[in-house]
Amino acid sequence: MQTIHLSAPSLVDAEALLAFELANRAFFETHINARPAHYYSLDGVRAAIAQAQQEAAADQAYQHLVRDEAGTLVGRVNLSRVRRAHYHSAELGYRIAQSACGQGYASAAVRLALARAFGELQLLRVEAIARPGNIGSLRVLAHNGFRLFGRSSRSFQLHGEWHDLEHYERHAED
Repeated sequence: MQTIHLSAPSLVDAEALLAFELANRAFFETHINARPAHYYSLDGVRAAIAQAQQEAAADQAYQHLVRDEAGTLVGRVNLSRVRRAHYHSAELGYRIAQSACGQGYASAAVRLALARAFGELQLLRVEAIARPGNIGSLRVLAHNGFRLFGRSSRSFQLHGEWHDLEHYERHAED
């Protein structure tokens, strides 16, 4: 099990976050759609950090940087689309540097994000989606107690090709 810590992004993280995103851009874009080109600049990352801070202050989303024991940025884990009234839920997302994949960072980061979601944030349900062929992501979800509750057909387009998605959930009492 990897020892990591999560922190909310701040402007002092801008250069490290830009370096992380640039170093992993091609890898990430094999799994998810590309960010807008203007994101990949210091001003773009600073604007994204400011937006993340505003969303956290408004209880809409919580972004976290994942750092290893040495303080190296190895990933991100987010709780987005926070819905309070009648739902008390959020959506989970994560990305780990290509060089850090397969080392337990994603599972550890999700475990810590869930602890925050169900503890401090008092959410009752966290949802996640994954493509059926994304074995690494499916393992992360399984290791963290997520259960499959549905599948949507041809619901995600990546590089002009449509993909099915599997929908997972985890409840606070699980």
